Amino acid sequence: MAFANIISAFDNPAYHWRSIVTTLLIGKYTFETYVSYRQYKEQCKTEPPASIKNEITKETFDKSQEYSRANSSFTFVKSTFNLVKDLAYIKFDLYQKLWSWSGSLLSSLSQVSVIGRFFGSGLISQSLVLFVLTSVIGNFESLPFSYYNDFVLEEKFGFNKSTVKLWVSDTIKSALVSLVLGGPAVYGFLKIIDHFGTSFISYACAFTLLLQLILMTIMPNLILPLFYKLTPIEDGELKTEVEKLATKNGFPLSGVYVIDGSSRSGHSNAFFSGLPWSQQIVLFDTLIDHSTTKEIIAVLAHEIGHWKLNHLLQLILSNQASVTLTCVLYRAFIENKSFFHSFGFFHDYPPMIAFVLFSYVSAPVDCAVEFATKLVSRKNEYQADNFAKAQGYSEDLASALIKLEVEDLSSFRMDWLYSAYRQNHPTLVERLNALGYISKEKHEQPQVNI
Repeated sequence: MAFANIISAFDNPAYHWRSIVTTLLIGKYTFETYVSYRQYKEQCKTEPPASIKNEITKETFDKSQEYSRANSSFTFVKSTFNLVKDLAYIKFDLYQKLWSWSGSLLSSLSQVSVIGRFFGSGLISQSLVLFVLTSVIGNFESLPFSYYNDFVLEEKFGFNKSTVKLWVSDTIKSALVSLVLGGPAVYGFLKIIDHFGTSFISYACAFTLLLQLILMTIMPNLILPLFYKLTPIEDGELKTEVEKLATKNGFPLSGVYVIDGSSRSGHSNAFFSGLPWSQQIVLFDTLIDHSTTKEIIAVLAHEIGHWKLNHLLQLILSNQASVTLTCVLYRAFIENKSFFHSFGFFHDYPPMIAFVLFSYVSAPVDCAVEFATKLVSRKNEYQADNFAKAQGYSEDLASALIKLEVEDLSSFRMDWLYSAYRQNHPTLVERLNALGYISKEKHEQPQVNI
């Protein structure tokens, strides 16, 4: 009853939701710009932190600072564009217009027998058309930024290995994958709301968990191969050491693969994919090229630490907690007529539109959740590092971390507030200190073609 009273309190014609949303959008943008500005000032400093001064050359530090500043400036342009776009959508009732166009398009499609049978009619069908329409618009909006990122910014610093042809192919495939996966997800979510009404929360959370598990299952076998070539690792020292590490820790290894990351980027990475009881290890070819076998094993010991310490389960549960919170808050707006009226909806009250507009209202909550998730993530990284250290890989992990940061031109200076809000990993300095790493001499720089 108390929750129902809270919900009804939000449905008040005296609330000017358009102004509230506008204020929240500008407030979030201002806060995040301030956080980024603090980090930008760190990126303008000319000396690395004293504790890692002997690990990197002055040339590498200067180049990493330049790269970080370029990324920060680019991010500022993107975030400003998104703010202007969102404000325009609100001021000019563009969501209402898109909804109307979706209805007209659905009517036209219904005249085509095959397509008409596929889409049907009603709010859910119109919402699916809106989903496709907004996805197409969003993809076109992102094209200039994606192109600039790959062929200007990344190209300037030697990271881009892609071609325009490959970029176009990846862009098209990404859009299609988003539609193929997103369409059924949107349909299922709206169907749950349509069937269960305001009692949808627990069912929507269960549906989201199911989607998450399905995505974890199909990612390594169906989605990744669309973009990368995955090759089983060749027999040799590295494969033997990986299998020994997995056996030692009872890790459910189902395969070790090398991914051709160098076909697109000079950055390095390694990750696990699959469900907790059947995991695949994926190594970027760039990581293998630039690291010793011991360093790679140390990195994998860190990753196995995440599995051993149930961090994957924690991630799933935290995602579910976030979904539950979102659904509970969204519940207050799904039938809020004053909310819909503020944005030009006087006849239809589509749940999908409510969710889109609600995402603006939830900005303060999103910021708080961001801090919390980053805090938990950094805690888990420390624990995984400590797991690798306990297995005897402290020096090799420290060496690997230094190499990865150098090769990726990562930011060696980090503002504390920016780190707390944006970074899901501790800084290099923090991780080396936690590992008990003591610098002995200037780190030999790896020969990297960047």
